[in-house]
Amino acid sequence: MAQAKINAKANEGRFCRSSSMADRSSRLLESLDQLELRVEALREAASAVEQEKEILLEMIHSVQNSQDMRQISDGEREELNLTANRLMGRTLTVEVSVETIRNPQQQESLKHATRIIDEVVNKFLDDLENAKSHLMSLYSACSSEVPPGPVDQKFQSIVIGCALEDQKKIKRRLETLLRNIENSDKAIKLLEHSKGAGSKSLQQNAESRLNQF
Repeated sequence: MAQAKINAKANEGRFCRSSSMADRSSRLLESLDQLELRVEALREAASAVEQEKEILLEMIHSVQNSQDMRQISDGEREELNLTANRLMGRTLTVEVSVETIRNPQQQESLKHATRIIDEVVNKFLDDLENAKSHLMSLYSACSSEVPPGPVDQKFQSIVIGCALEDQKKIKRRLETLLRNIENSDKAIKLLEHSKGAGSKSLQQNAESRLNQF
């Protein structure tokens, strides 16, 4: 009888310790779950800052190469360019880096996709119209919506093999390139209707935009 009581107390002690350990483990797991949410929120916020930096730099560059900038006096243009360069310099002081975790296959897919885009970019000045069509097919391959034109199936399979964050970055880069081509196309059309020294300036601005990326 006495031995039974001793065994009962021993079992009760083990149960209490086990219950206490389970509670601690549960609390720790809950804390880690909350921290994971904050980590993902941090990464999303940093990615948003990265995107905002890219957008700001593109907008500043667009202002510097806008038609309005060419239609003001040299003194005003110089003053505005100084302001734009100051803003660009301050924007470039913001350094944000969000590293993407990739397995070897995803790393290789990213390299392949980047190489394809770079090859198209290198053909901009040689054949702008064909390069634009090629970029559109690459962009359509990244779109979840029904594309308006042909889709580069090979590129699509390569992008699918990339990490999700890289897929988004590839799509954003293609969007930026297409916007720059559109702006360059406008500059070239304006060039065709311009005369004298202004024509050379417009041509340089158009080529500068094409070489930006």
